[in-house]
Amino acid sequence: MKAIDLNHAIESTLTNSRNEWKYVADTATEFDPQLPVVRCLPGEFNQVILNLVVNAAHAIADVKARSGEKSVTTRRDGGWEEIRVGDTGTGIPEAVRSQIFTPFFTTKEVGRGTGQGLAIAHAVVVKKHGGTLDFETEEGKGTTFIIRLPIDGAPPIP
Repeated sequence: MKAIDLNHAIESTLTNSRNEWKYVADTATEFDPQLPVVRCLPGEFNQVILNLVVNAAHAIADVKARSGEKSVTTRRDGGWEEIRVGDTGTGIPEAVRSQIFTPFFTTKEVGRGTGQGLAIAHAVVVKKHGGTLDFETEEGKGTTFIIRLPIDGAPPIP
């Protein structure tokens, strides 16, 4: 674990993944400039953000009638740092919401998704960082994934 600036880490991941989303979505960021550093595994945290950003781009691309919007925000909420990654994509169908963090589950067509991204993201955030990963969604409107990491670097859950 290493103390990092989440805003900087997210900005780097967005820059490095730009080719994945630049033709399907505009990206708006709103970073809390007062966030304290947080202890985490930087490479694994960046992978979580990458998985969420790529999934957002895919969900937006599935809405072929319009170009979409992606948003990434950070803020402090008490003893937590909260990161929200949202999109104006398809939303998650109600029938599959309980399965989205299950390994190998995917709603994408064959060859486009492995069903590993969200399962890995959930394991990294919850088990390795002692945080939470949830989502808000509305079919036809989009989805926002909400990561909450403890500022004090709480020990991972075994």
